[in-house]
Amino acid sequence: MTSSDYLKDIKEIKHLMNKSSRFISLSGLSGIMAGMYALVGAWFARRELSIAYETRNASYTGDTSVLTETITFKLMTIAAIVLILAVVTGIMLTQRKARKNGERIFDKTAINLLINFLIPLATGGIFTLILLQQGIVGLVAPTTLVFYGLACVNASKYTFGHVKYLGYANIILGLIATQYIGYGLYFWAIGFGVFHIIYGGLMYVLLERRAA
Repeated sequence: MTSSDYLKDIKEIKHLMNKSSRFISLSGLSGIMAGMYALVGAWFARRELSIAYETRNASYTGDTSVLTETITFKLMTIAAIVLILAVVTGIMLTQRKARKNGERIFDKTAINLLINFLIPLATGGIFTLILLQQGIVGLVAPTTLVFYGLACVNASKYTFGHVKYLGYANIILGLIATQYIGYGLYFWAIGFGVFHIIYGGLMYVLLERRAA
């Protein structure tokens, strides 16, 4: 065997090991689409807030006192729609990639990934509902960013390792957002929108197109 044959065998062994221990069918395009959905959702949310401020004849100042139950419900509805679109798109694109690679989308590794991702995310979701219940609306955006970041870090050991960097970025951004209460929508747009587009784009260019 030549040295090139040995290198090919090593790459194949490494690929098989990754398939058995990591879920590698995540699609970079799903990250890009999720980011775009988040930016569109942020635009609609910003429009709702602008209308709320206009009724008070005031410009946007980040004052959370405008967040009445009606406005809060509208913002939560927008967030829910963005989440549903992102999840459905992610599943569809991941299924397509898994089918193309001859892999199963729901195996033991995928289940471990899902469990490790959902534990911090569900905890953050419950904590966010508690914040809303207590009327602490200003911390909702920072909280969702921090717990989403923790979910990415926690799940990274079952998929591409660099997912943790997306998690770290959102955790840091969420902590910074706690110092700018009332402007969480902008941080939310950066974390769930811009960061996802950047990460998804890099993932698609560096991993998926190179492997094609």
